[in-house]
Amino acid sequence: MAEAQAASAAAPTAAAPLASAQAGSRRGLALALMVASGGAALGYQIVWTQQSALWLGHESAAVLAVVTAFFGGLALGALLLGPRIEGSARPARWYAGCEAAIGLWSLALVFLLGPISGSLLDLIGAQPSPAWHWTVAFFGTFLLLLPATASMGATLPAMERVLARMAAQGAPIAALYAGNTFGAVLGVLGAAFWLIPAVGLVVTAGLCALLNLLCAVLAMKLFADPDRRAPATETAKASGALLWLAATGLLGIGYEVLVVRVLSQVAENTVYTFAILLAVYLVGTALGAAAYDRWLPRCQAIGMDRLRDRLLRGLAAACLLGILSLAAAETLKAAALNILGNGMAAALAAETMLAIAAFLLPTIAMGALFSHLGCAARATGISFARALGVNTLGAAIAPPLFGVLLLPLGPKFVLLLVVAGYLALSTRRAWAAPSHWLTAGAALTLAVLAPSLAIIDIPDGGRLLSHVEGPLATVSIVEDANGVDRLHINNRQQEGSSATLLADARQAILPLLLHPAPRRALFLGLGTGITAYSATGDPALEVDAVELLPEVIDASAHFTRMIDGDPARLHLMTADARRFVRTSRASYDLIVSDNFHPARSGSGSLYTVEHFRAVHDRLAPGGLFCQWLPLHQLDLDTLRSIVRAFQSVYPNSWAILATNSLETPAVGLVARQDGAPIDLIEVRQRLAATATSLNPLAFGINDELALLGSFIAGPGSLTRFAGNAPLNTDDHPVVAYRAPRLTYAPDSLPRDRLIALLHELEISPDELLAAPRESAETTRLAAYWAARNRFIEAGRNVQPMADVRRMLGQVREPLLAILRTSPDFRPAYDPLLRMAGALSRVDVAAARALLHDLQQAQPARPEAAQALHELGGATR
Repeated sequence: MAEAQAASAAAPTAAAPLASAQAGSRRGLALALMVASGGAALGYQIVWTQQSALWLGHESAAVLAVVTAFFGGLALGALLLGPRIEGSARPARWYAGCEAAIGLWSLALVFLLGPISGSLLDLIGAQPSPAWHWTVAFFGTFLLLLPATASMGATLPAMERVLARMAAQGAPIAALYAGNTFGAVLGVLGAAFWLIPAVGLVVTAGLCALLNLLCAVLAMKLFADPDRRAPATETAKASGALLWLAATGLLGIGYEVLVVRVLSQVAENTVYTFAILLAVYLVGTALGAAAYDRWLPRCQAIGMDRLRDRLLRGLAAACLLGILSLAAAETLKAAALNILGNGMAAALAAETMLAIAAFLLPTIAMGALFSHLGCAARATGISFARALGVNTLGAAIAPPLFGVLLLPLGPKFVLLLVVAGYLALSTRRAWAAPSHWLTAGAALTLAVLAPSLAIIDIPDGGRLLSHVEGPLATVSIVEDANGVDRLHINNRQQEGSSATLLADARQAILPLLLHPAPRRALFLGLGTGITAYSATGDPALEVDAVELLPEVIDASAHFTRMIDGDPARLHLMTADARRFVRTSRASYDLIVSDNFHPARSGSGSLYTVEHFRAVHDRLAPGGLFCQWLPLHQLDLDTLRSIVRAFQSVYPNSWAILATNSLETPAVGLVARQDGAPIDLIEVRQRLAATATSLNPLAFGINDELALLGSFIAGPGSLTRFAGNAPLNTDDHPVVAYRAPRLTYAPDSLPRDRLIALLHELEISPDELLAAPRESAETTRLAAYWAARNRFIEAGRNVQPMADVRRMLGQVREPLLAILRTSPDFRPAYDPLLRMAGALSRVDVAAARALLHDLQQAQPARPEAAQALHELGGATR
């Protein structure tokens, strides 16, 4: 009996370590599930953002819409499902059910996203008003993702309820939140840097869905015990706690939206940039929550209200430091690259350092503050589900409020409003501390003295002509010391300049002359407007031009006034290019697509199979499509993927050069709707018909040889060039993930890529012309192409020199040899003629010798003979 009593007395003592060990093990398993769940959730966010950009029309719009949908769904799920979970005896079943719902709806979206997004496209329309566009963007995305996001909103409260019995051992709220957020970091980086480039968007979403389903199964096996804890009762302090939760959610995401926008003026704005910024934001939040969980006993000793005030003050001060880092972002980036060197890894590391400077300290404070507010809310009887729901509801309001409505006020002003908001949430007692007033004074000082966060690179001797802050981007016109005006988007992306008027115009004139009789043309992308405006020189042509940013349309007027045209026949439309060609029912004889920078702002989606197919549907019978590609911003491997995508829709296609520029070469992919070849007779008739109106001679097109001589590849050559390169599709966005490599770490000069491309391509008259015959014309055309290639290659090593005789020593023999190959190749004739004119002022005999050689190389042209005659008259 005594032995039994002894055993009975010892039992609790022996069981306590066992229970503690079991509790620790269950907590570890719960954290593992929350890490996995967070990873899947942010994997979805990356996938859904890119998928939404396809119908919303811009990556920035997709980011704002998906973030709003995410937080809105999280809030709704937490608020609606939270009370049911709180009253349930088996919250593990709720957790498992939510994880399963997330996975199943995500799998359903694989099949439903296409038709649903098509319906949303039709609902938005080809030319929506800004208000309608944003309304459909926010609410459409919210409803589309709601079954998954609402379930996500209930997973964390359900797991917190599962582990509620362990609250006395350390309050799992902060730990669960930290684990879930850390998993989100892994999800962002894994999706953006590994999964999507390797397997595409759909497979990535499928893998995330499998992770959710696995979490559901494990939760049912590991946490099957019922929970008999009674729900807490709210106290009178509950309303104040909810106010802090909602306000801090609003301000925290508002800060994120604004910082991302400011850094878009310094970073390269690729898919990797967004992933890095989001990952650093989440890392800081996770660290803050983990730190709060680690030091919870010490924190509680301070007092809940006093600790909240300290966290708010610290967060406000951290945001001020973040704002200062934004003001110095260009300097910080340059210093980082100077230390790290060249290469893509160094460039990504520099962007990571910018993100750390702007985000790390504020988000650590945000993670700790939310954890504290969650604990404080529970102390007043508020369930964690309700606390999370109110916080994420405030966060859901932030993207449209800060990213659309307030942003035009200027990012610095709105960021300082965020700081003021944190300070305003403090209690009266907090203002008795000198550090609180010091933080407020620092904010006022920054408001007055800190530079604007509108970052604009103005060259020495240059000036800013205009700058507009729009909801999607900033647009500026900058003039350099030589009087050249340049159009910039977000300070990074140059959309053309007053020095490239001829090249920009040729991008319209070349395809325009290749169509026998166009009556209606569509230009996708506006830039400076020179390309589309040049087409209005054809009096028989009506021109539609689609541009996403209204600020670019306004800025284009500065450049189009520099050339002749008929503005009455140019119809400018604010719309997304992809959405327009998918929703418009108009047919066009000619469609010309701008050379969009492939690495930025979701432009890779304008080079996909699906987009090229949609363009094909907009072409009238016999219509012609020209897709320009910026070879100075493209590596050849990425170009192969674009060419293969183009040829999958237009198998009988060709490639042309806009100009013979070695610095900014632009390659055009050209095809006809019916796949028909070019008719030489129609080309001659077209040139004759437009000799006065379009004046092709002004653009270096004096005859059919100069026009057809711009072709560099036929269908067979393009097929061989593309080879087995991966197709760029909506699901597998190869270009978006490959093109940034050249942007971050250029490994060759544009001239080298152009010459390497010409070595891989070839063209013959029978691939281009209808019923070609062995004739003088086809022989001359083949000779013209050979001369063009030699001309470009000869220019690779030419160094500009002020001394005409030294310059002539570099180019004389190469250019004369080119003229002997093709006397019709004017680009080799004209430079020698100009140098002869300059030489005649210092050395008449040398000028006469050059003109004599020029006349022999190209006897059909009269300019050299006329100049010789004038020199002879001058010497007599």
